[in-house]
Amino acid sequence: MKAVGYKHGLSIANPDSLLDFELPIPTALEQYLLVEVKAVSVNPVDTKVRAGTQPAEGTYRVLGFDAAGVVKSIGARVALFKPGDEVWCAGSLVRPGTNAEFHLVNERIVGPKPKALDFSRAAATAWELLFDRLDVQLGKPLNARSILTIGGAGGVGSILTQLARKLTGLTIVSASSTPESTQWCLDLGAASRQNRHDR
Repeated sequence: MKAVGYKHGLSIANPDSLLDFELPIPTALEQYLLVEVKAVSVNPVDTKVRAGTQPAEGTYRVLGFDAAGVVKSIGARVALFKPGDEVWCAGSLVRPGTNAEFHLVNERIVGPKPKALDFSRAAATAWELLFDRLDVQLGKPLNARSILTIGGAGGVGSILTQLARKLTGLTIVSASSTPESTQWCLDLGAASRQNRHDR
């Protein structure tokens, strides 16, 4: 199967920082599903993985966190899904990522894909939340309207902040827990501390 990842944690400016490569298709065992990946999200955790996790010599690390796809096969202990089910799934730092044609994932972090969403929208959580669920209008400024992102430095929150900053007139307020994540939220486009009104 085709996959995207890295061999060495290089700067993103380096042409070898992201590589296309071939891997064997994994086998679904126990409580795992083999999902044929149809769409993946962009998640900041991939940057941290690439910078901080070095694959064993001569091997690749597959990137990718969240995905949507179709169950191709199941392990013997799977009880919630069957082949042919359309699903979306969360990532894990302890197994290969979703940027591959097939992804092995424990059924406990998989959910049925909403029928109203195509695969791209199901994987693009922040876009779907902002423009489909909250019905924010692209490019139209909204006077005195704000949005609060809980976990603003996380995968969904950080992407949502950038989408809202570039494509809407919303004021973005982000919740963060450390000085580093606060600064990152501000760099992405959240309202500056100087604009807050403490009561």
